[in-house]
Amino acid sequence: MRIPELVAHRGYALHYPENTLIGIEAAIRAGARFIEVDVQLSADQVPVLFHDRNMDRLCGAKGAIHEFTREQLHDFKLLEFERFGYKFAQNPITTLAELGGLLNRYPAVTAFIEIKRVAIERFGADTVLERVLHALAPVSRRCVLISYHIPVLLAARARGCLRVGAILEKWRHRRSPSIQALHPEFLFCDAADLPRFGNVGQDGAQVVVYEVTDPQVALKLAKRGVGFIETFAIGEMLAAFEPLRKQPA
Repeated sequence: MRIPELVAHRGYALHYPENTLIGIEAAIRAGARFIEVDVQLSADQVPVLFHDRNMDRLCGAKGAIHEFTREQLHDFKLLEFERFGYKFAQNPITTLAELGGLLNRYPAVTAFIEIKRVAIERFGADTVLERVLHALAPVSRRCVLISYHIPVLLAARARGCLRVGAILEKWRHRRSPSIQALHPEFLFCDAADLPRFGNVGQDGAQVVVYEVTDPQVALKLAKRGVGFIETFAIGEMLAAFEPLRKQPA
């Protein structure tokens, strides 16, 4: 039986606010060897972990990350009120540099760093890439830059990034000229957009799908050639696979 690698999607997002230091460390302590986070830039170009284009859902506030300096962002808390109420009312927005410090404490963990398009639209690919690579410099060899924006990944290659991952809008886009030119080590895709049947393994690239919280679905995808599964329920999924890993080959 082929068991896929599991990626903690935005940390341990089932039980903690997404893209936060406490949620990421909880995922690692639960056994995650791979994590995935989203990165945007503040108004003064500090890379911070944040998924949405605005702050409504995650912070209960108006505006966008790029409209505030890093100092101003200290006033906002990433609590995800609709899911957790005031449980995480003092939880700060995490910087990419803080994530790097956490990774230094867990040298066996690899991080997929998604560069969000909203940051590129605001500041341009070169600026975003420069800020992200600077923040990740101490742990760069354990990070994989990923994005929907293929030009920023091509630029990352030119700057010496060893591994990159293209996020596909549609599965069929894997054959586009830009992605063929990139030769990514990873191809990310929504599990719902995969063909219903057949092998989906790709020569030269590991297939990563999101979002899966059902162990049986994950095993079926692995049998079809999917190498990595992104999940919000990292602890539960790891626990479900543990007995399978102990079975004799």
